Amino acid sequence: MIGFLKEQFLALSIISAAAGLVIGYIIRRYLAEKRLDDATDQAKRLIDEATREANNKKREAEIFAKDELYKSRVEFEKETKNRRKELLNLEARVLQKEESLERKVDLLTKKEQTLARMEQEIHGREGGLDRRQKELDVVLEEERMRLQKVAGLSRDEAKQLLLNKLEDEIRRDAAAMARRIEEEAKETADKQAKKIIALAIQRYGADQVAETTITSVPLPNDEMKGRIIGREGRNIRALEAATGVDIIIDDTPGAVALSGFDPIRKEIARITLERLIADGRIHPARIEEIVEKVKKEMDESIRETGKQAAFDLGIHDLHPELIKLLGRLKFRSSYGQNVLQHSKEVARLVGIMAAELKQDIQVAKRIGLLHDIGKAVDHEVEGAHAVIGADMAKKYNESPEVVHAIAAHHNDVEPTSIQAVLVSAGDAISAARPGARSETLEAYIKRLENLEKIATSVRGVHHAYAIQAGREIRVMVEPDKVNDDEAVVIARTLTKKIQDELEYPGQIKVVVVRETRAVEYAK
Repeated sequence: MIGFLKEQFLALSIISAAAGLVIGYIIRRYLAEKRLDDATDQAKRLIDEATREANNKKREAEIFAKDELYKSRVEFEKETKNRRKELLNLEARVLQKEESLERKVDLLTKKEQTLARMEQEIHGREGGLDRRQKELDVVLEEERMRLQKVAGLSRDEAKQLLLNKLEDEIRRDAAAMARRIEEEAKETADKQAKKIIALAIQRYGADQVAETTITSVPLPNDEMKGRIIGREGRNIRALEAATGVDIIIDDTPGAVALSGFDPIRKEIARITLERLIADGRIHPARIEEIVEKVKKEMDESIRETGKQAAFDLGIHDLHPELIKLLGRLKFRSSYGQNVLQHSKEVARLVGIMAAELKQDIQVAKRIGLLHDIGKAVDHEVEGAHAVIGADMAKKYNESPEVVHAIAAHHNDVEPTSIQAVLVSAGDAISAARPGARSETLEAYIKRLENLEKIATSVRGVHHAYAIQAGREIRVMVEPDKVNDDEAVVIARTLTKKIQDELEYPGQIKVVVVRETRAVEYAK
């Protein structure tokens, strides 16, 4: 019995296991089919969404393409319209030129026909002219003999009288020809020269400031004057001996004046005095110590100033001594204009003009920078600063072209190169511009008086007026004594007299005015 039950239990277990497997398989298959259906549905949804998105992109692309096509069409039509308009204008100009050419051809044809007729008439008249010429020669000979009898002059006397008359006429004709040639030369040369100079001035705009060397030192109080003088004047004597500058202490409140011909020494004295005043310790030993220190600093400052000036202009191979002389120009002034700034300005102006004339720009700048180098030592060496500067440049191995241009920039020697002429022009431009230089009122008035006096000393001049701050002299001549040709001669004569007898900065324009006035009164 028990065995039977075991068999039954075992069979039931097998059946249960088989049923479980079948049920599990059915369930798994169901779940798999469900997942497959879900995946299929999801795939369909994704496909639908992708299809819709693709359709949207397609429509957007079509719209964008249509817009671009429309814009391209509009631009093409606009460009085509402009091209058509240009072609029409060009065609109209061509037609107009063709009509003009046709008119000119007709005119030339008519002129040729007229010339041909005139030539035929002239050939026909030549025979008659020869006969008339012979008859005229006979009549002239008879008249000559008759005039000789009436005048009571021999042939030689009449010839001399005629030669004198011809000489006067030739002189007038020569003056007229000289004026005409001068005007023709000016018409071409002056335009180009003025263009180049105006361009140089426009491209180089410098500050219109006149720099002067400082000659006084401010004091914090008047008690400092006594400390500067020292006991029995030992401090001021030590300061003057160490610097070579006169210290002037007067009743001027809050200031001490420095007097000396050497601007370097004056600057050393000024810096030394300022440092002594700031330090407060003023005695001979301290003075000598400060002076020596300032001298070393001044030498280095001078070299650095010269190097900077050359560097600013792109010049890098100057001799060290020339660089030092350039630095000294910082403390030199001419008519109130700082010479170093003037030299740099001239270098830039000459460089601009050289570029316009296709000349060597670096050589031009070099000449402009060094043209006044002689002023650094002209108070130590006798002679004109241009000649001194040329000697210094030659000594320190500058080229013959540079040496000649430096020597010729004030016509101490005759200029023989374009660079020499350019540096003279640049020097005049820099010195003559408004505000560049100054002079005392007394010297200014005296120069104007002498200018008018020179002008009125010429025969035929009625009045003369110095205008434009002495840069122009307006001369009125007597019209019944001076003709137009003689007015040109007077202008040249005055120019030569002014150059020989008067010293002046820049240049002076001479204007000779000849006019005739007819005055009546209506009553």
